[in-house]
Amino acid sequence: MLKIKKFMLLLLLFSIGNVFAKEHQVKMLNGSAPDMFIFEPAVLNIKKGDTVTWTGDAMHNSASIKEMLPKGAKPWMGKLTKKAGEKSISVKFDIEGLYGYNCTPHAMFGMVGIITVGDVSVNSKAAKTAAKKLEEKFAAGKGRFSKYLLEVK
Repeated sequence: MLKIKKFMLLLLLFSIGNVFAKEHQVKMLNGSAPDMFIFEPAVLNIKKGDTVTWTGDAMHNSASIKEMLPKGAKPWMGKLTKKAGEKSISVKFDIEGLYGYNCTPHAMFGMVGIITVGDVSVNSKAAKTAAKKLEEKFAAGKGRFSKYLLEVK
């Protein structure tokens, strides 16, 4: 009987984390200059265990930037879509830190975003250094990463 109670308690504790986890959405927007090729929100603050889904069209994707991932975080790359029955990429964030991502076909236009998960101090210095180097290569959207990083708390 004691084993069953312990098992039920553990099961309850593991399920509580999922109850409080949230789902967030990031939209891809194509406006007119200077708001072309942007993610909305550009900076998203979430909690450990939350999931982010990107929405848009098949011309775009969401891909993590290797140099802007916390240690131990899994990289991602997946397409966005509006086609019926297809799902856009969703990522669950289980490691705290600052995550930088882009749309790989449009990264040179500054199509980038930032997700913060809990304590960003674990990799914020390295991520900010990487962002500055990447931003120098943008053909358009210069200053976006720097602007977005100012919003990181």
